[in-house]
This record gives sequence, structure tokens and C-alpha cells, in this order.
Amino acid sequence: MIDALIAGRLHGAPEQRTDKNGHPYAVAKVRAIAGNGAPVWISVIAFDDVPAAALWAMGDGDSVALSGELTPMAWVDKTGTARPSLDLIAHQVLSEYHVNRRRKALEAAT
Repeated sequence: MIDALIAGRLHGAPEQRTDKNGHPYAVAKVRAIAGNGAPVWISVIAFDDVPAAALWAMGDGDSVALSGELTPMAWVDKTGTARPSLDLIAHQVLSEYHVNRRRKALEAAT
């Protein structure tokens, strides 16, 4: 397991799914940019209620930062080229909404 903090943009709207015990969870795709400028796709899943709810409140193209357990993966594109991808089990989600809410709370406290 790799503890990770990633940032990128949602690709499509996050989906709500339900496990066999009836507990909802969130799945999403995030597109991040690697150091060389190439896109990296991160498959995100959130089992806990708080990060799942944060993802469900977001939409396609929204900026997001996530922390959690990261697993490196690879996939092969149509031309046969291996491409990197990542799987992330999200423990925390931070969006522009969360940042703005915290800024307003700090401003009100001063």
C-alpha cells in the first residue's frame, strides 16, 4: 500500500453503487497530469460515508484532491502501448467547495 495525495479533475460524474450488504459507496475517474505532462488516470473508490458524499456532490470536470491508499496499475491502449493508471481507495476528499468553506470560517473567526 502507498499512502498518496493526488490532485486532478473528475472525468464524468461520480457514481453511487451498493455493495452486497446494501451499503452505498462511490466510484469515480480522475485525470491527473504526470510530471512529463502526460495524463494519468486514477480509478477512485470511496467506501466511507464522508468521502463518498463529497464525491457524489461533485460533477464532471470539477477539481479535486484525494488522499488514500494507492495501487499502481497499467493498461494497454488500442495501439498496444502500455499506459500507467492508478487505483485509489479514498479516505479524504478536498474540493473547491471545502476550501471556500474553510476560508469563510477563518475569515469569520478573525
